[in-house]
Amino acid sequence: MRILIIEDEHYASKRLQVLIKKELPDANILEIIDTVEESIDWLSKHVEPNLIFMDIQLADGLSFQIFESIKVKSPIVFTTAYYEYAINAFKVNSIDYLLKPIDEEAFRKAINKYQEFYPKYNTKINWNEITKELVQSKEQYKSRFLVKTGNSYSYLNCKDIKIILSEEGLSFAYDQKGNRFILDHSLDKLESILDPKKCFRISRKFIINLEAIKKIHPYFNNRMKVDVDLKIDENLIVSREKVKDFKMWLDS
Repeated sequence: MRILIIEDEHYASKRLQVLIKKELPDANILEIIDTVEESIDWLSKHVEPNLIFMDIQLADGLSFQIFESIKVKSPIVFTTAYYEYAINAFKVNSIDYLLKPIDEEAFRKAINKYQEFYPKYNTKINWNEITKELVQSKEQYKSRFLVKTGNSYSYLNCKDIKIILSEEGLSFAYDQKGNRFILDHSLDKLESILDPKKCFRISRKFIINLEAIKKIHPYFNNRMKVDVDLKIDENLIVSREKVKDFKMWLDS
């Protein structure tokens, strides 16, 4: 079974993943999307999933806007913290409406309803092989960068990058020895091509590697200060709007 998750809350997304793995161990979670805009883009470019778990209030609006832009044929299980959208949910192809926090028994009933209404998707398929092929064809996260050192070129492995600093329109990567390299990408681009399990953008100025962190301190104005295992003149401060996501990243 091919499942798409459209959810902008980190813990709700993790909860769904746990329940899916428990109740549908052979399922393949295709993607986790957190905005209306990205959902429309993804659904317009990919084969329709067998089932969609869809939050109603997303980062950039209500998920009902998706149905106004494209035709969605996949059955949907809506997830939300509010009763008020139930009627609208069943105007589209919803098979169930789960209230957060999602109860395991309610989730199981939703899956049973899905399997009853859509038996054609219950046929055993070797999703491991299909997933393997998809992963091989899908763009992977960056593993290394071409960098210039003096008059010659070499490469810098992403795993060796401790921090990336944006300064005067340029991006500088620091390795474990404190060497500094210019990267030909903006911080916005780097944030999208680096593995999010290993790297986190703590502010508009810094991306940090998990393995570089030595200690984390509370900092004034509800921010956090990060100590890393290399010498740098800059203070690494987690911006206030990033603190919550930073904590969840560390706890993931």
